[in-house]
Amino acid sequence: QVRLVESGGALVRPGESLRLACAASGFAFSSTVMSWYRQAPGKEREWLAWISGTGIQSNADSVKGRFTISRDNGENTVYLQMNSLEPNDTAVYLCSARLGTSDYWGQGTQVTVSS
Repeated sequence: QVRLVESGGALVRPGESLRLACAASGFAFSSTVMSWYRQAPGKEREWLAWISGTGIQSNADSVKGRFTISRDNGENTVYLQMNSLEPNDTAVYLCSARLGTSDYWGQGTQVTVSS
């Protein structure tokens, strides 16, 4: 059974950093493209970054230079390092696994950026 569990969300001040983690199980993690998304209240889900099993990655322009995706295939975990956080980064952050033609999602972790 596919399972994705995000962690690391918190309340932080503008300019601070956070690292989110997504622990995966139930599928061949090392060969699966993993992605991070976020969803703010009243807004559509926004793609942030993806990373292939071999580490090839792409980031959305909106977070390029501030957010970095990485993975540890030995730990079946994908990370999102977020630097220079801004109030408009406040959202629920979710990881996703693309398996065949289906996308699987975790439950999300809340990130709140406020002074």
